[in-house]
Amino acid sequence: MIPVPGFDGRRVAVFGLGRSGITAARALKAGGAVPILWDDGVSGRMQAEAEGFTVEDLTTADWSGFAALVLSPGAPLTHPKPHWTVDKARAADVPVIGDIELFARALTAIPDGQRPRVVAITGTNGKSTTTALIGWVLKQAGLTVHIGGNIGIGVLALPAPTPDAVYVVEVSSYQLDLTTSFAPDVAILTNISPDHLDRHGGMEGYVAAKARLFQVMSPEKVALIGVDDDWGWKTVNALNDRGLRLSTITTRTPPQFVDPAGGVPVAELATRLPDQKPAFDAGRFIIVDATGGKLVADGVAIADLAPARSLPGRHNAQNAAFAYGAARALGVSTEAAVDGLMTFPGLAHRMETVGHLGPVRFVNDSKATNADAARQALMSYPTSFWIAGGRAKDGGIEDLRDLFPRVAKAYLIGEAAADFATTLGDTAHVVAGDMATAVALAAADAQAAGGDAVVLLSPACASFDQFPDFEVRGEAFRAAVLNLGATPSVHG
Repeated sequence: MIPVPGFDGRRVAVFGLGRSGITAARALKAGGAVPILWDDGVSGRMQAEAEGFTVEDLTTADWSGFAALVLSPGAPLTHPKPHWTVDKARAADVPVIGDIELFARALTAIPDGQRPRVVAITGTNGKSTTTALIGWVLKQAGLTVHIGGNIGIGVLALPAPTPDAVYVVEVSSYQLDLTTSFAPDVAILTNISPDHLDRHGGMEGYVAAKARLFQVMSPEKVALIGVDDDWGWKTVNALNDRGLRLSTITTRTPPQFVDPAGGVPVAELATRLPDQKPAFDAGRFIIVDATGGKLVADGVAIADLAPARSLPGRHNAQNAAFAYGAARALGVSTEAAVDGLMTFPGLAHRMETVGHLGPVRFVNDSKATNADAARQALMSYPTSFWIAGGRAKDGGIEDLRDLFPRVAKAYLIGEAAADFATTLGDTAHVVAGDMATAVALAAADAQAAGGDAVVLLSPACASFDQFPDFEVRGEAFRAAVLNLGATPSVHG
């Protein structure tokens, strides 16, 4: 646990007693504060009371006595409308903060020269894989690494700070909205595409929340920003005047050019190699260090990612470039960083090969909860038997229409099945309804097709119509695959 100082003997309201809320209460108490807890659910309040916390109805509390409100990231700060606790806090001039802000304040209280370093990752897609990949690379290089935040362990539940430690923290837009002083040593923005717009009042608000990762960074800090989308470029342009150590990450740049701002881009190898067939989007990628605005041809090829079996596709090439850039910024040698990339085992539910049935490979990408994430998966294979559906987000799969020629056949599940069927049109598809049926049908068709076929679960949807979360959906896919007699895979 990371004790949070600065509130000695003062009452701090904590609303929302899920993972981050109850952990924040423990960290505040350890730092000398008097946390006052409340949750709309009875079970959360009962757990808090069982741990000895003071539980008080915040609807009738005297807010003038609170030093701060620690708000669960699940409660809206601004949109569609502020949570009632936010209204009460603002009326009493009480600051509203979150667990990432408490983490920042805890580290700031440590004397210079004794603070651990922090790598923070945000973005619409890829942040969990990038977080885990950076943690893996740093651990393989011999550093003391703690991984958490929006992935796995809540940030304040991580081990107490030591001077040699590096915290690798995934942060969501909800968490960043509740920060004012968070200043990581390496700040990473993977990409931005529409998501959570209802919680941020539209795209501008969503982008502004992500950009809060850089709000108080000083020039000695390092910012790594993905620029494969226009929003990334806009963020770069906004930060250029601040004199930060800024690098851009791209997979879109033609091999002979790189961003003049410099960076650690990923460049695809020539689309046609001598005496070979044209490469497709899932083809080989290399990491090229083009810092200083050199042409790629004059830059240094750091690593060919073809042997990294857990990092297939363009999106994982971008993730690898972020991990390489972060590791180098923390002083890890090129050789150690590349070795870490090559041995990364991958994450569950993110382009995870879960089994083989003869030459047929089953890939679990349940984390692809929107069309942009599914695009990355579909582009990673020349063709696939695609399982999609669930609770659709705005636009459905319309933006994936250019990739339909890569779909050997689609197997549609959940609420979105009928709408997706209409969008697919003449592309071969069937409404399977549920996961087990979809897997069985896809497996049979893939085996009949012959060759090294891929059955891909990449839903492009939320899971909440049939499953409580994407993890449970991914495990249902895994179970259905193994029930067919497939040989399980340990790694991709």
